[in-house]
Amino acid sequence: MSGGGGGAQQSAHSLAFRVMRLCRPTLHVEPSPLKFDPCDLLFGEDLFDDPIAASNLNRLLSSQSSASGVDPSDLSYRSRFLLQHSTDSLGLPGLLVLPQAFGAIYLGETFCSYISINNSSSFEVRDVVIKAEIQTERQRLLLLDTSKSPVESIRAGGRYDFIVEHDVKELGAHTLVCTALYSDGDSERKYLPQFFKFMVSNPLSVRTKVRNVKDTTFLEACIENHTKSHLYMDQVEFEPAQHWSAIVLKAADHMERKSSTRETFKEPILIRSGGGIYNYLYQLKISSPDNSQFKVESSKVLGKLQITWRTNLGEPGRLQTQHILGNPVSRKDIELHAVEMPPVIILEKSFSVSLNLINLTDRVLGPFEVWLSESDEKAVMVNGLQTMILGEVQAFSSLKFQLNLIAIKLGIQKISGITVFDTIEKKTYDSLLELEIYVDLE
Repeated sequence: MSGGGGGAQQSAHSLAFRVMRLCRPTLHVEPSPLKFDPCDLLFGEDLFDDPIAASNLNRLLSSQSSASGVDPSDLSYRSRFLLQHSTDSLGLPGLLVLPQAFGAIYLGETFCSYISINNSSSFEVRDVVIKAEIQTERQRLLLLDTSKSPVESIRAGGRYDFIVEHDVKELGAHTLVCTALYSDGDSERKYLPQFFKFMVSNPLSVRTKVRNVKDTTFLEACIENHTKSHLYMDQVEFEPAQHWSAIVLKAADHMERKSSTRETFKEPILIRSGGGIYNYLYQLKISSPDNSQFKVESSKVLGKLQITWRTNLGEPGRLQTQHILGNPVSRKDIELHAVEMPPVIILEKSFSVSLNLINLTDRVLGPFEVWLSESDEKAVMVNGLQTMILGEVQAFSSLKFQLNLIAIKLGIQKISGITVFDTIEKKTYDSLLELEIYVDLE
């Protein structure tokens, strides 16, 4: 990681900072071409078709493997393409490689840096006060400060090492600011600043879609990987807002209730590098504990996603999305449900439908008037009084009543246009219920 900040005065300083990023190593891959086993050149796939050859296979393989042994004194590398062990075909000798470059830093990761301050002069420096800070576009965070306990001395050719960590929570340009205040060999007090810049990118993007189906809200979250390595998602949990409950829907078992206790072991979900995606689907419903009434009409907040992942060698990362907004949910004052209907409906013969009027508020509603709206193409009409009078309905209670109807058309018809009018609040509720019936001739 290259730094700057000394200019022409840099050579006048006895001290200098060196910074190395600490992160997980990578697997060493052999640069040699594909290796092969000499037996593959001698024996074909039809070897086992011959019972005699198959019975002598072990003897042939053992003689061939002993003949193809590697001679340590052979410097011609004639055997560099031969498989000495079955695992050599992977091209991974089992070695780990330390980071050769600073690499990319992503939002949600922990930036860890090994910092060394070196004394390149021929004399000792004393009373060294070291500070390390992270500067972003919005804030400046102190990572290390030895003002209260300065480093007593750094000998000529010596160094002082330390490690700093910072949870990356902002995108864009970041600057690691390292400063040292010290006394040189002439007891002159000097100040050394050095700056190390790096960029923070977004490892993934989250696209959401919200759909309302009656009283149920469906949230689809699409997570896309923007990094150059695979991401293994340990956790993608939706934290619903107050008065909401969430269920994650899966293709395997169709539905799995969100649990507050984590499983002992849960297989991570792989999202491949360079644009791999994975979709999550959640079913949200309004919950009303203890039948307490609340208003959600003015709130569009559904909740937020908590995402944790690991890279190929276990480097962790964590992100939390902003509040996910949905369409305003209007909670009805009343609902009308069908309780009972006759199994057979005959043309031009009266029948009764049992209905249940439910008060969803915390106050008394009613009295009500109920009628069927008129239409020229009506297939079902009221038989008798066109307007029915109902009494009051207590808070969070219901009232059952019967509606006498008559069908005037054959086949599959709809009972629609049932209108409820609150005589006190002068409020009309229509389109509360729509039923399909089959009208027979006899």
